[in-house]
Amino acid sequence: MAISMKIASQISKSSWIRKMFEEGERLRQEFGADKIYDFTLGNPDVEPPESFSRELLELAQNPLPGMHRYMNNAGYGETRSAVAAKISKDSGLKVPADNIIMTCGAGGALNVVLKTILNPGEEVIILAPFFVEYKFYIDNHGGVPVEVWTNRDTFQLDIDAIEKAITTKTRAIIICSPNNPTGVIYPAESLNRLGDVLKQIHEKNGHLIYVISDEPYARIAFDGQHVPNIFPLVESSIIVTSHSKDLALPGERIGYLAANPRMATAGQFMEGAVFSNRVLGFVNAPALMQRLVTKLQHESVDIAAYQAKRDLLVNELSGMGFSMVKPDGAFYIFPKSPLADDVEFVKLAQKHHILLVPGAGFGAPGFFRIAYCFDIGMIERSLPAWRALAKEIGLKG
Repeated sequence: MAISMKIASQISKSSWIRKMFEEGERLRQEFGADKIYDFTLGNPDVEPPESFSRELLELAQNPLPGMHRYMNNAGYGETRSAVAAKISKDSGLKVPADNIIMTCGAGGALNVVLKTILNPGEEVIILAPFFVEYKFYIDNHGGVPVEVWTNRDTFQLDIDAIEKAITTKTRAIIICSPNNPTGVIYPAESLNRLGDVLKQIHEKNGHLIYVISDEPYARIAFDGQHVPNIFPLVESSIIVTSHSKDLALPGERIGYLAANPRMATAGQFMEGAVFSNRVLGFVNAPALMQRLVTKLQHESVDIAAYQAKRDLLVNELSGMGFSMVKPDGAFYIFPKSPLADDVEFVKLAQKHHILLVPGAGFGAPGFFRIAYCFDIGMIERSLPAWRALAKEIGLKG
């Protein structure tokens, strides 16, 4: 075999999102792009804010000496300071720039954190439904993923279930709010309760459990809702995030990790994380992108456009008989599958040229995911196909 058995096995279990996106490419070639309704990949079609283009033009016309050279592995000091200032404002805590590492997106940040904290065989709790790559990231560093369900009716944290799943091998818990794939926001009360549980465990037996807060959608919240900052609520917390969604820069791979200044082990953790960032091969985050996002920490894409798309889909699909939790943020909806087998439902949807991702791809059979970060015109054109699909499976249509 040309590749390892482990990788061959993982490929066979790999992302449904990519599988369905690739199926969409095939169907577009066969039927034409305007006749395919692809809701698979969370790849925003909006453009970055105008301020990004202005900063890019300024740098291109007035290049800084040495701006493409290596820098400190943790990133440029001014960029880290800008990030630290934004988190300080959001959290109400003084977050030093030394607690920030600029990374190659949130995926890079997660791998840096996991490499830094995990010993072989230690467990990381992931909350279903979850972003499927979490399992591979944990495996990358010798860890063992432990799946714990959120509340199946609301997708909110089930603190009792999390506490029950904690063992002497538990090293971390990964949360994502607003969540991919459900769009729910975890309220401060739930996060505070989780923090209290972990603090009690630490005080009782010295067992430190980190909460890794994956936050690429933190600025995409609807209906005036606020995404609580994790730092005041969970002492042993680490933020990992990217500007892929809030600045619409997914292909630029620019993000960061931040360690809670309240965490007694923050200094040692940061030393390990800077080392891990280097030896994982990232070395440092892209230099040009660091320069650009420095002044954009308070910028975001147009949230109102995403909310309009959410409202359109939720209202229309609910009227057809689909059952779902209305998302609080991000740009996903996670309805219940009208068929017991969510994979079969997704295959049936393909007959109507609707491309979806089965819940099984997120550790949640019986549901399916809709990404709506696309042109609203495509969403509107898809509605007759949705109605035909609904009628075929016995819904209102």
